[in-house]
Amino acid sequence: MVIEMKIVTIGGGTGNSTILKGLKKITNDITTIVTVADDGGGSGVLRKDLGILPPGDIRACLLALANVEPAMKRLMDYRFQEGILKGQSFGNLFIAAMVDIYGDFDKAIKETGNVLAITGKVLPMTLDDVTLYAEMEDGSIIKGESNIGELTKDYPVSIRRVYLKPDGSKPVQEAVDEILNTDIVLIGPGSLYTSIMPNLLIEDIARALKATKAKIYYICNIMTQNGETSGYSVFDHVSSINRHLGFKIIDKIIVNKEEIPEDVLRKYDSVPVYLNDEDMTKLKEYEIVELNCYKNLKGKVRHDYKEIGRFLLEDFQSEYIGN
Repeated sequence: MVIEMKIVTIGGGTGNSTILKGLKKITNDITTIVTVADDGGGSGVLRKDLGILPPGDIRACLLALANVEPAMKRLMDYRFQEGILKGQSFGNLFIAAMVDIYGDFDKAIKETGNVLAITGKVLPMTLDDVTLYAEMEDGSIIKGESNIGELTKDYPVSIRRVYLKPDGSKPVQEAVDEILNTDIVLIGPGSLYTSIMPNLLIEDIARALKATKAKIYYICNIMTQNGETSGYSVFDHVSSINRHLGFKIIDKIIVNKEEIPEDVLRKYDSVPVYLNDEDMTKLKEYEIVELNCYKNLKGKVRHDYKEIGRFLLEDFQSEYIGN
């Protein structure tokens, strides 16, 4: 069932692209705002070599919204196995070529979206060349998204805050406009500090989230992330977002309640994030929704995008159409 419902998602990485697969089954009006602060893997290589913004998370979201033959999706997701291109994604190279052709990253993404016949829009959070930094509790600084994700795994203290350099980076104006004119905003799921937070650190995006009349949902991660969010509760995730913004924007929090099998958990250096009594006390001003939304995807923990989509559709119909 597809209805007239405008949705904006904010994030990056696997979490955001996973949710998009479910959303395009319930609405055609989707905009996803994606971080361009990543600097690792194939994206990092292209960023350093060609001086373009990292295309990896953008590519994943484009593919999630694509309406093309499976062979085309396989091609765009293909990673070379040998030679100087080993580990590089064909889709990343395709986007890099489009940037060279059109001379503009935003235009290149839109044209790639046309080639893939995507449902909705994929927008970078900014067109500025930004770098993510993490300040740790002991005052030390970690530079770079990939370093934050990796080095915090063995760090003796946790992250105090993250920030972008240079200061004052401007958003893609279309992203701000979409936030102000949507029905629903979804923040997450995804790595709290390296996928979600960079978007919220763009001042005009934060202001738009505060000003919008849309309902803002935070989809809490199913698992903690070793290093970045070790030991985090639902409250810790929400509290960190509020602290970085300096104000509260979230209306509803979606939390997984489905038990994750032990044989799956043994593969991870992290633990599930379930709602507990302390969360409920500290988050009593929010509407908290517990869903059975765990999905086992080839042994990996993922959100069940069909269940998330079903809930959002029902919630929208009851709250918006019913009033």
